[in-house]
Amino acid sequence: MSATAVKPTGNLFANRFVVAIMASNFLLQLGIWVRNFAILLYVTEITNNDPLYVSLISVAEFAPIFIFSFIGGTFADRWKPKLTMVWCDLLSAVSIFVVLLTLLYGSWQTIFFATFVSAILSQFSMPSAMKLLKQHVPGEQLQSVMAMFQSLMAIFMVIGPVIGAFVYQKYGIYTSIGVMGTMFLLSAVVLFTLPRDAAKEKTEEENNFKKELADGFRYVMSKKILRSMGSIFAFCGLAVGLISPLMIFVTIEKLGLPKDYLQWLLMANGVGMLLGGGIVFAISKKISPQKLLALGIFASMIGTIGVGLSTNFVLTILLQLFNGLFFPCIHIGINTLILKNTDEAFIGRVNGVLNPLFMGMMVIGMSASGIVKTPLTLTGVYVLSGVLFLIGTLLTFPLFNLKDENTEVQPVLENK
Repeated sequence: MSATAVKPTGNLFANRFVVAIMASNFLLQLGIWVRNFAILLYVTEITNNDPLYVSLISVAEFAPIFIFSFIGGTFADRWKPKLTMVWCDLLSAVSIFVVLLTLLYGSWQTIFFATFVSAILSQFSMPSAMKLLKQHVPGEQLQSVMAMFQSLMAIFMVIGPVIGAFVYQKYGIYTSIGVMGTMFLLSAVVLFTLPRDAAKEKTEEENNFKKELADGFRYVMSKKILRSMGSIFAFCGLAVGLISPLMIFVTIEKLGLPKDYLQWLLMANGVGMLLGGGIVFAISKKISPQKLLALGIFASMIGTIGVGLSTNFVLTILLQLFNGLFFPCIHIGINTLILKNTDEAFIGRVNGVLNPLFMGMMVIGMSASGIVKTPLTLTGVYVLSGVLFLIGTLLTFPLFNLKDENTEVQPVLENK
């Protein structure tokens, strides 16, 4: 049996697990944003803005999430969390330095490999981080910790593009990739300072991996609200995927500006997320998660179509701010609905089913965006994405009739 983890109380910043995981996340976010911008700007330069290669960057980043999310989450529950996170960061760093060597002496296409490998390993590392926090943070402080992580991500949405663009423009692709590898290496060092994982003896049930997978899928299919959310995830994932690789073309083609201006559009989105997160937190007790989700998706439809039609830089900035402002509505609405309508024992696997569904459709959209951009035009792709968001909004309406489905979870919990 595993040792029971002692959960300290008091100041979160006195909790070494919170501090170490936040520091690790800070380093990883820094490395990832340098990577994202360096690879994007490098590929557009070397391919003369080829939309197919630009879309492949996003595919390399998000395809592993679709493929490995459920598997990674299941294995993370079995493995020692600290050790898993350290090894994932070390292997990511090694793969990045290998890519750097091939860039120096070989083909530039291997640059996609750096993104692909680190994205795979993150599907094992992220659930392990959540597991460590669950073990070592009191239940009443978990929401505060999650808010800290969300704030860190929003901050990097603001400063990340500036840092990434600066490092690439000042020092070039080789230094940018080197910075990314160094950040993963430093993250591993930070996590290594944590106490050793408690020993855990595997039971016969835990060794039945196929049964755990099947149980997760059956559970989602048995609950109407989760099936409805699956449909919403699919349409919204496709909508997001279609436009994700195309923001740089909005900058170059629609606005007629140098590609460096992309960082300001992304920063506006990040500022909106920071503001929106604070607003949603203030009103979250006064509005149902169903309404939050519907409002967020509907706002995404308006913002997306607006960005596709706009040819004015200031208007596009404002629309990006608008999109960011309502993004927390989607994020908080989805998480609240999942937590309220899912048995505690299945939360990981429900996320493992729904997230790959979103990511899978997102990857399909990313793969298609570079192909459909020419026949549909850039504006046409954004309008199509807006229509998909509209369908997603309409699919939230049945959720308003399922307010009491969370009562179905109670008997399951009581029988545990």
